[in-house]
Amino acid sequence: MTNVAVIGAQWGDEGKGKVVDWLAERADVVVRFQGGHNAGHTLQVANETYKLSLLPSGVVRGTLSIIGNGVVVDPWALMEEIERLRGQGVPVSPEMLRLAENAILILPFYGRVDQLREQRRGKGAIGTTGRGIGVAYEDKAGRRAIRVADLYDDATLREKVGHLLEHHNALLRGWGAEEIAPEELIAGLEQVRGPLAPYVDCVWERLDALRRSGSRILFEGAQGILLDVDHGTYPFVTSSNTVAAAAAVGSGMGPGAVGYVLGIAKAYTTRVGGGPFPTELHDEVGARLAERGREFGTVTGRPRRCGWFDAAAVRQAVSLSGMAGIALTKLDVLDGIESLEVCTGYRIGDRMLTRLPASQADQAAVEPVYERLEGWSESTAGATGWAQLPATAVKYVRRVEELIGCPVALLSTGPDREATIAMYDPFAD
Repeated sequence: MTNVAVIGAQWGDEGKGKVVDWLAERADVVVRFQGGHNAGHTLQVANETYKLSLLPSGVVRGTLSIIGNGVVVDPWALMEEIERLRGQGVPVSPEMLRLAENAILILPFYGRVDQLREQRRGKGAIGTTGRGIGVAYEDKAGRRAIRVADLYDDATLREKVGHLLEHHNALLRGWGAEEIAPEELIAGLEQVRGPLAPYVDCVWERLDALRRSGSRILFEGAQGILLDVDHGTYPFVTSSNTVAAAAAVGSGMGPGAVGYVLGIAKAYTTRVGGGPFPTELHDEVGARLAERGREFGTVTGRPRRCGWFDAAAVRQAVSLSGMAGIALTKLDVLDGIESLEVCTGYRIGDRMLTRLPASQADQAAVEPVYERLEGWSESTAGATGWAQLPATAVKYVRRVEELIGCPVALLSTGPDREATIAMYDPFAD
């Protein structure tokens, strides 16, 4: 069976939740492999809206859902999310949700460290969600982090908390902030380990058994490739790798486990937080996209910056993750716009570029080179077949395919599951 990885092809918020939910009907297991509870996936099912942060989108369908080792986990946020979904009638249980024993924990004070650091950066602030995601990944790389398995060994937990606070309390002292008391931190961790215990598992072993039995595995990415810590608009990026290759590392499977990479891209572009955004619009069209697309963060509620579709950036994302197909979302948001622009490349002075440069200064200096396309006045909202689309909307999609060098496998025309035009089923091979 072909296993599928769903990867954001822009700066996140592309509609991965809906696409993963749609694919989860065909999958046997859904795996989150990076990011933390800064990721927000919204699922619209009939009249019910589900907002997920840490939980894989498969939980809403009752599909076995796994939080892999590449995810950084706030255990309190996880338990709150489980209870919230139960309140909406979703029976989240240890039989359907498993948590990697070697996943890194986000500790209660990480958010404060994150926010203090952003304040000190001033105008150079990254625009993080302030939830401690980056701090957790820093501690992981610094080999001082607390992992899920550490909760169940008192001696190890106390020793590791001591080493961890040596580092963080030195920072807090330097900033003139209140230090962390080790006993208070340990007490909090001891309280959460009981409720968490039924979900803890050796995830890599379970996934290996599932793969060998022929189960169809769906890997759910968070954020987008342009926020990848290596390949994104550094330093205005997330703290993990968001490319498809991270699916293997963040789940404990070999690179051959991913057979089909599906990129997700909006029919326009959005970005949250600071950093370069070549096609950003500061006019009434940008405001219209934000209003019609309901462009506010699922987790933070922050307004998203909006702009024209950046084909050059998506083409780069296609290459970086080896995407075989694209799910183009929110086509209906473009309804009624008479003239559309698509970025095909960039200009810095007299120099022409076909990709986003790595240099921070060059990224800030690039100007988009646009191609103008005809819009459409008819509605595409809720369309489930090509015949229901205006001819100019079809032309827009086909031109996007040409410019990014990748076929559109799925087309989303609204938030509901059914508002989808499927040209190709990634699980078909």
